[in-house]
Amino acid sequence: MKKIIELKNITKAFDGETILDNISLDIHDNEFITLLGPSGCGKTTTLRIIGGFEYPDQGDVVFMGERINNVPPHKRNVNTVFQRYALFPHLSVFENVAFPLRERKVPKKEIKEKVEQMLKMVMLSGFENRRVTQLSGGQQQRVAIARALVNEPKILLLDEPLGALDLKLRKDMQQELK
Repeated sequence: MKKIIELKNITKAFDGETILDNISLDIHDNEFITLLGPSGCGKTTTLRIIGGFEYPDQGDVVFMGERINNVPPHKRNVNTVFQRYALFPHLSVFENVAFPLRERKVPKKEIKEKVEQMLKMVMLSGFENRRVTQLSGGQQQRVAIARALVNEPKILLLDEPLGALDLKLRKDMQQELK
């Protein structure tokens, strides 16, 4: 299998406290990896380093054979769904999902098709014109997932994105994400 992500001897500290200490990890194409551990052990920090939201103090992040330590998040073919969703409260559901496509200057017709496809996948068809502030936590979470998937990233990082969903919806979303 082809390596997509390589973490090589990653070290990261905050305020003098080492959170990641010489971590190495290979992630291959079509793998589904889960990081498990107690609160504060570095799971989110590891995801943030892969996504480009944090930079390692030491070591290298390699994406498809290229070192990307200093590449900003918007220039990586990686999308992240955060625990706190990071939605734009002033935008509608449609516009939140369309945002990354508009940034890439995708044609309007293609944006409409892709957004509709993503909203159908996360079971939010018909919610296009609602503001995200009018949605439940579980619905907001699904908007965040749709926005992360609409660009068809090579890597999708999920930081506990299904926590606000009920059991049935969580299982349905796990299947869709796989």
